[in-house]
Amino acid sequence: MLHTFVAYVEDKPGVLTRVASLFRRLSLNITSLTVGASERAGLSRMTLVCEASAESSHRIRASLFKLEDVVDVDDIANAPAVTRELALIKVAATPQNRAQIFDLVEVFRARIVDLTSESLMIEMTGVESKIEGLIEVLREDEGRILEICRSGKMTMRRSHHVSSVVRAMGASHAEEAGETKEAVAVDPA
Repeated sequence: MLHTFVAYVEDKPGVLTRVASLFRRLSLNITSLTVGASERAGLSRMTLVCEASAESSHRIRASLFKLEDVVDVDDIANAPAVTRELALIKVAATPQNRAQIFDLVEVFRARIVDLTSESLMIEMTGVESKIEGLIEVLREDEGRILEICRSGKMTMRRSHHVSSVVRAMGASHAEEAGETKEAVAVDPA
């Protein structure tokens, strides 16, 4: 079963290495990884997808939370969520097939972001299956796809915020007052 973990981590050097090393120690392959700035300065939002059993997902979440620079972890595998991925696909284009590619891009609700005399670049945002569908159709013509770059999954719970992260926004104030990470990051929900 695929599990999606969203971790809020301190924006410091070495955090990604620690997280990747944890998955290596647990003999788990990360199938998708996205990291970027979060709504709070100094915290990054890391989305990790891996295949694991339901029992091991609790162990993974607990192990992630024990890491030094991790503020909060949420396993949203079974939660209602919105998941998107970004893909850039560079395809060979000639004056003869360019109109066909433009039509295909329109059908998949993608867009052309770069155009040269020999190629064009398609940008597509959506669920993995939609992106896979476009790639599959483009692969029907041998040699049409020149390059593919994908972002990995970005996931956010629907109608839910992690209250411990909201509290963690005040973590620096709590730490000044002498509270521990555990006291700040406990989620009563």
